[in-house]
Amino acid sequence: MNTTKKTVKDYIRTIVDFPHEGILFRDVTTLFADPRGFRMCIDQLLHPYAGERIDKVVGLEARGFIIGGAIAHQLSVGFVPIRKKGKLPGKTLAQAYKLEYGEAIMEVHDDAVQPGEKVLVVDDLLATGGTAEAGIKLLEQMGADIIGCAFIIDLPDLGGRKRLEALGMDVEVLCEFEGL
Repeated sequence: MNTTKKTVKDYIRTIVDFPHEGILFRDVTTLFADPRGFRMCIDQLLHPYAGERIDKVVGLEARGFIIGGAIAHQLSVGFVPIRKKGKLPGKTLAQAYKLEYGEAIMEVHDDAVQPGEKVLVVDDLLATGGTAEAGIKLLEQMGADIIGCAFIIDLPDLGGRKRLEALGMDVEVLCEFEGL
């Protein structure tokens, strides 16, 4: 009988050459599809913040919505999506950021977070940190108190964690994968 306990990383599959040749895509849909794995993931993402006041959970598009919604439900707090430009109705704040090839823009409703609210930023993957940094800048414009940033996966070779920590952010990750 195998008594080895699975970790969150064990539930994540790697897809070779997606979306481009040479990329190892870390697919969290296999984690989300497994009830034990998904529960373990949410519990472990919450653990570092046990006992802290959190007013809102902010999820970054798109898989951050899945884990962010589950965490917000678990905490009985509100959920705020930060989306790609043009996806939110109503008045928004926008923040441009650099991608590997070009730029993109993230948006949030201008009334989604009130000054002084304590927020937790979540997403599935931390690579270069550009998307998370754009989200952080939007939240700071609104006067949010960002208590931390939590990710399922970190790709340390791409430097995202160091980038966010240089902004003064507390960064928590559940697992790391070397390479791109």
